[in-house]
Amino acid sequence: PPILVADEPTGNLDTRNAGIVFDLFGSLASAGKTIVMVTHDDELARLVQRTVVIADGLIVDEVRR
Repeated sequence: PPILVADEPTGNLDTRNAGIVFDLFGSLASAGKTIVMVTHDDELARLVQRTVVIADGLIVDEVRR
């Protein structure tokens, strides 16, 4: 699919397996796919191209890298 939506895809994974999932997402993004991911992991959020912070249903911050 052109867009992949993932809700906390690394939430219950150990570091090694979370890295594998994130590497897979990177490969998909490099192939032109759009990845929309929900996470509470600040370290993981810093590795993506664009971060949107939502609080109480409102966008309160956006960072593009």
